[in-house]
Amino acid sequence: MATFVLLHGSFHAAWNWHKLVPLLNAAGHQAIALDLPGHGADRTKPREASLDRCVDTVLAAVARIEGPVILVAHSRNGIVISQAAERQPQRIAGLVYLAAYLVPDGKSMMEYALLDKESLVVRNVIPALSEARAARLIRWFKRPLLRWLVPRLLPGAMQSHRLNRRVYKEALYHDCADEITALAHTLLQSEPNWAGFTPLQLSQARFGSVPKIYIECLQDRAVTIGLQRQMQRETPCDRVYTLDSGHSPFFSQPGGLALILDRAFAPGATVDAGYSSCRSA
Repeated sequence: MATFVLLHGSFHAAWNWHKLVPLLNAAGHQAIALDLPGHGADRTKPREASLDRCVDTVLAAVARIEGPVILVAHSRNGIVISQAAERQPQRIAGLVYLAAYLVPDGKSMMEYALLDKESLVVRNVIPALSEARAARLIRWFKRPLLRWLVPRLLPGAMQSHRLNRRVYKEALYHDCADEITALAHTLLQSEPNWAGFTPLQLSQARFGSVPKIYIECLQDRAVTIGLQRQMQRETPCDRVYTLDSGHSPFFSQPGGLALILDRAFAPGATVDAGYSSCRSA
């Protein structure tokens, strides 16, 4: 059986896997949900929540586990599992991108987020980020010295962003029970900025050697299906599974998601049509 290490997306923390973890455990797997830096119980300051710090957190958890693991990332933190696989491919049996940013070498998450003109998240963050300012930060973060310097010079108000509360339901949970939106109004947090502007450093020999699957969400209003499929074309995965869900299937379809994860890396894996459909990459 597999050990899954679960990484939440923007604004969330380990709590967002509370429906999925018991299903994976009941299937005989081990499921471990992490708080990434600046989220949940982790009190890392936004200016210190770099991509490297996030990867360090994941690999420290992996080091405490016997044997290889499967890293599962939602949304923004696809970038974290990609960089973790580059650093320690020998410890990682597989990568799962759940409506997640699948970004190639030399590119940052923000370069892809800005392409997603239909995303309700991109256009509803506070403070709003103009394309001109975002492009400037993307250029700066491609230079190691500025990548170190900028977080140390900018004021606190520019270190993180949050999602406008008015769009929680529509953007993230439109197909989820109302109780999930109520939970989000209590638990969602601000998102540290800088990991998203940091270009990934990936190689075919290391990152490219780790098996990958993508789980796309057809009704996604945060990372829309057009962007999900563009990223898959640019960085092909071994298999692609499709859920007819919004951005948060761990709340709206935890059984279907658990079934995919249960079978995804098994030879000749299939998924019951009652939960989801599967197409080859």
